[in-house]
Amino acid sequence: MKTILVILGTRPEAIKLAPVILELKKQPGYRVLVCNTEQQKELSNQTLSFFGINADYKLDVMRPNQTLPGVQARILSALSGIYEQNTIDATIVQGDTMTVFCGALVSFYNKVPVYHVEAGLRSYDLFEPFPEEAMRQMTARITELHFAPTQKAVDALLQEGIDSERIFMTGNTVIDALSCLSDGVMALAESELGNMGVCLNDKLVLITVHRRENHGERLDRILSAICELTARYPDHQFVLPVHPNPNVHDKVYAALESKSNVILTPPLDYPELVCMMKHTKLVLTDSGGIQEEAPTFGNPVLVMRYETERTEGVEAGFAKLVGADKELILQECAVVLDQDKTFTRLDGSKNPYGDGHAAKHIFDIIKERN
Repeated sequence: MKTILVILGTRPEAIKLAPVILELKKQPGYRVLVCNTEQQKELSNQTLSFFGINADYKLDVMRPNQTLPGVQARILSALSGIYEQNTIDATIVQGDTMTVFCGALVSFYNKVPVYHVEAGLRSYDLFEPFPEEAMRQMTARITELHFAPTQKAVDALLQEGIDSERIFMTGNTVIDALSCLSDGVMALAESELGNMGVCLNDKLVLITVHRRENHGERLDRILSAICELTARYPDHQFVLPVHPNPNVHDKVYAALESKSNVILTPPLDYPELVCMMKHTKLVLTDSGGIQEEAPTFGNPVLVMRYETERTEGVEAGFAKLVGADKELILQECAVVLDQDKTFTRLDGSKNPYGDGHAAKHIFDIIKERN
C-alpha cells in the first residue's frame, strides 16, 4: 500500500487537485492523505466539500496582517509533524503558492519524492506574479515528476535543464474539474446567483481582482476603469466577487458599492463561478485559473496583469493582456461590449489547456513509477 500525501491550501489548488485525489482514491493499492494548510481557509474547505473530499489534516496557518516569512514558517512547522506521524511515499502539490513551495520543501527535507501538478508555468519576471513566480521556479528544483499542462510548460522545464524523462505533458486538471458539475448542481448555482440579484443574460460582465501585485495604485486604476465602464454601459451588469483581503475588499466597496449596475458578492463557490463563466459576455480578471477555465465557455478574457504564464490563451485569441492600464482596459472592453454577445463568442472546443483527462494521465504515470 502506497501512501500519497496531497497538500493544498487555496481554492484553485482544491479545484485542480480534486480530480487527482478522486482518481487516486478509486485505485486499489493507494492510501491518500489530504492536507489543507487553509491558506484560504473558507474557500478551500468549501471547494473540497463540493467534491465530497474531507481533508485529513487542517493546519489553520493564516493570521491577520501576516508577513510572507511568517506564514512560510507556520506552514513548514505544521507540515513537518505530518511527515513525523506517517510514512509517506510521495507528495503531490499543485501550482505556485506558498503552500506548494513549503509542501515541496518539507517533502524534500524528508527525502520523499515530490510530484508537481501544473509544473512549468513561467513568466520569468520574479515580481510578476509575486511571489508565485519564485515559488514555482524553486519548487521545480526539488521535484521528481513534473506534470506539465501544455507543451510550452514542457519546453520551459527542458530549457531549465530538467531531465526530459521526468517531464510529462498531461493537460490541465482544471478542465477535468468542470466535468464534475451535474445539471442539478448548476441549477442550484443559478438559483443562488439569482438570489444575489445576478441576471444571467447576454449583458453580464464578470470581474475578479485580488493579486498582490495589483494592490495599491494599480487597484485604484482598475477600479477607476470599472467605474467608467458602468457609466458607459448602464444596460450591462457588472458582477465582482470581492476578495476578503482588506487591501482589496475596502477599496472595492468604496469605489463600486453605490453603482446601480454593479453587484458585489462574497467569494463565489466553485459551481457559482462556473455558472457565471458559462453565461458571461466578458471576463476581466487577474486570476490564473479563470484564464484556463473561461475558454471552455467561449469567453473573451481581459487579463489585468502585465505578464502571464498562461500565454497559450493569448496566442489562441481567448485572452488579451491589459495590465492595470485604464485606457487599455476601456478600449478592449469596448471591442466586446459594443457588440452583441453572439458576435463575440469564441470556439470553446479549442481551449488550449486540456482535454478533461489530465487526472487519469497523472495517475497512469504515478502507477508506472511506483
